[in-house]
Amino acid sequence: MASSNFIDYVKINCRSGAGGAGSVHFRREKHVPKGGPDGGDGGGGGHIILRGNSQHWTLLHLKYRKHIKAEPGKAGEGGRRTGHEGEDVILDVPLGTIARHAETGEHMAEITADGQEIILLPGGRAGLGNDHFKSATKQTPYYAQTGESEREEWIILELKLLADIGLVGFPNAGKSTLLSVMSAARPEIADYPFTTLVPNLGVVAYRDYKSFVMADIPGIIEGASQGKGLGLRFLRHIERNSVLLFMVPVTADDIRAEYNTLVNELHQYNPELSDKERLLAITKTDLVTDEELDTIRKSLPERVKTVFISAINQQGLTELKDAIWQTLSDAQVIVQTGE
Repeated sequence: MASSNFIDYVKINCRSGAGGAGSVHFRREKHVPKGGPDGGDGGGGGHIILRGNSQHWTLLHLKYRKHIKAEPGKAGEGGRRTGHEGEDVILDVPLGTIARHAETGEHMAEITADGQEIILLPGGRAGLGNDHFKSATKQTPYYAQTGESEREEWIILELKLLADIGLVGFPNAGKSTLLSVMSAARPEIADYPFTTLVPNLGVVAYRDYKSFVMADIPGIIEGASQGKGLGLRFLRHIERNSVLLFMVPVTADDIRAEYNTLVNELHQYNPELSDKERLLAITKTDLVTDEELDTIRKSLPERVKTVFISAINQQGLTELKDAIWQTLSDAQVIVQTGE
């Protein structure tokens, strides 16, 4: 996915349709000179609707569509004829899209399933015709309801990628290489920081035709939670991952300190991320000897399952997949039981 085409944030102006006015009309025919009221109702205004579409991976199609207007409802007519309903505007968005009010930050909607529809801005209600206001004491009402006004708001749409596994690490930790080896994804890979400028998704095949989705998040640096580097821009994508796979290269000066820094940055950004299930992968093990690995094992972080891997030599990948699947299964059990 080209970096210029990955858009995960747009601000749009939305206006729903106004409701059509009810009609003030009286039945007038040759043999019925003083017929009663027969004004029809107006048509309802069109809605602005968000719809989940699994074929979309970005908000690019909305980047240059700043003003979105639904159709107003038509006025009612005589003979109790109802006005036409205003046509809705449906905005297809990727799964994981969240809508917020631009001024207040209020959460308005969240799309998580294909085909899911949520009315973002409802259209105005239609006005009732004068036929509804007749009574024994008022047989000729000369009034009807006006339609409800449209609603207009500036709305922010944010995409937070939905994935089972989120890869978390400093630049050059080997995240893109791992994704390319374990899935069919082909992210840009090079030996310099910030090769990955956009999140990448890949589907990883597992045993018995099972699979899980892995997301390669652009590298975090110390201070990312305060806006340094690329971190703040992409940290929100980590919020939607079921399990976090922390990746630290075996060549790091202090593996425990680097892991703790990553954990701290996520906690500073959103304390709830500290509650997510996590794994630790020590990468690039092909660069050290077995004796050095034995020494490293003695200084690993506590209370986190650790797997040693080499994406280049494809060592430890089966063990990593097993650990990921087991952790995903455990996380699913916790969600279902509410523990």
